[in-house]
Amino acid sequence: MKTKILVAACMVILSCGALCRAAGTEEQHRITVNGDAVVYAQPDKVTINFGVETWDNSIAMAKKKNNDIMNRAIAAVRKLGVENKDIQTDYLNIEPRYKSEYQKQSFLGFFVSNTMAVTIADPGKLEELVEKLLGAGIERIDGVQFQVSEFKKFREQARELALKAAKEKAEKMAAVLGLGIGAATQISEGYSGWSGWGSYRQAMTQNVVQEAPSGGGEAPGTIALGKISVRASVSVTFELQ
Repeated sequence: MKTKILVAACMVILSCGALCRAAGTEEQHRITVNGDAVVYAQPDKVTINFGVETWDNSIAMAKKKNNDIMNRAIAAVRKLGVENKDIQTDYLNIEPRYKSEYQKQSFLGFFVSNTMAVTIADPGKLEELVEKLLGAGIERIDGVQFQVSEFKKFREQARELALKAAKEKAEKMAAVLGLGIGAATQISEGYSGWSGWGSYRQAMTQNVVQEAPSGGGEAPGTIALGKISVRASVSVTFELQ
């Protein structure tokens, strides 16, 4: 009886060892690859930040000068069909300044800085908007940001292309070794986002590019709309066959 029990125990141990080796072998027969993609989309709205700084020995007069310019700028913006919800104060600062700030000597006056952010639904009107703002007395354009309303749709396109890129890479790498790939066992997503400013930089090691259909021409004058690049990155593990 003891002999039978001992033999059975040995068989169990051997079975466990075989399973562990099999699991280890299965783990070794896998390949993990990264896939990246970028989809270019035509911007359909733009946000511009602009501002002005005024000063006077009287704080009330310094603020009034600033208000007068900003009111003219807002009026010009509204003439382009921009709604109040798309006009927002971004920064406001009122401070006394001195020639020597440390010792508070030689008073220069009260300075009022005001910055606003305006979003327009037609990027083609950006050039006209800038001209009207400068004509209203705005002395500073702080930045322009191009945007895409249907960002989610383009991100999903980029993600799908990234997955296809990962599969293609795995197939080619496996083929070099005389192998094929099976089912995907693990998928994870890396960076997924966008960049604008008319940039066409491509710095990805595995990159798939698809240009989205354009929806309009470029803005006239010195402002080029360019396209927004929507990027996606994935990591996929496949079984090797």
